[in-house]
Amino acid sequence: MAVRPFLIYPDKRLRSVCVPVDAVDDAVRAVWQDMLDSMYAMPGVGLAANQIGVMQRLAVVDCSEAQDAPVRMANPEILHASVKLRAHQEGSPNIPGLWAEVERPRAVTVAYLDETGTRVERDFVNLWATSVQHQIDHLNGKLFIDHLKPVKRKMLLARHAKLQKRKGG
Repeated sequence: MAVRPFLIYPDKRLRSVCVPVDAVDDAVRAVWQDMLDSMYAMPGVGLAANQIGVMQRLAVVDCSEAQDAPVRMANPEILHASVKLRAHQEGSPNIPGLWAEVERPRAVTVAYLDETGTRVERDFVNLWATSVQHQIDHLNGKLFIDHLKPVKRKMLLARHAKLQKRKGG
């Protein structure tokens, strides 16, 4: 399909809550395919629809070594999260070049509609869990930097502003 451009922070759409999908149809499947193409081109392990300007509750995740096990999710919601946390370096193509360690639950159970429109409940652990939570945050208008302490967040955003200024963005 197509690799789509990523919105760049502080685009207001990145801070907006995405609207639920009524049904999984060919239009939704086409958006998922564009999302996968864009994610693999990045390269990355997950993508939320609003990162490419589509304001629907759609996400894709693929943490497999061969990048051949994509999970397509419509209206994902976390049902359960483990108490045990896992730290991981997170970044986003919407805030290019910046990374920070974020702690999130090590495991989550997520409900979502799959590519057939069937409601699925699935457990995700480790990197898969981190990526799914990261994407759901995006769908709720939240970025990985929101998990950081204020001083660290301010420092990273200042660096982002400086990088964007150099690029003319």
